[in-house]
Amino acid sequence: MRAVSADESRYERIYAVVRAIPHGRVANYGQVAELAGLGGHARQVGYALHALRSERGVPWHRVVNARGEISARAEPGDDSLQRERLEREGVRFDAAGRLDLERHRWRPEPSDLARAASSARRRPASERSTPAPRGPRRRAAREASI
Repeated sequence: MRAVSADESRYERIYAVVRAIPHGRVANYGQVAELAGLGGHARQVGYALHALRSERGVPWHRVVNARGEISARAEPGDDSLQRERLEREGVRFDAAGRLDLERHRWRPEPSDLARAASSARRRPASERSTPAPRGPRRRAAREASI
């Protein structure tokens, strides 16, 4: 059994929090970092989501920036895919491309966080972080998981 690096451990905590975000709700990068015990490290959430493999079952599309906008992506089209997924969950955007954070923000209950923490501890090694595919393979993998 291989050792789990500090980054993998952080990423697992981030993924556990993101898995707990309910259908039709969003959280911003800073909120996810705070809930994962990484307050002040919102960019770490972005790095973790960028490294995510689509088959992991993490609803990455429910994480937006602090302005209620979808952050620009390295891969063309990923931002429109994120918006499409959120709209299918009932999240509405204004003409400027922002969503109403007061209406759609996830406000977790303590039990939500306890489940997320428990989930992070139970992830089998086979489901832990591995490099995500790049370029067209990444987009195809994300579209296939819709």
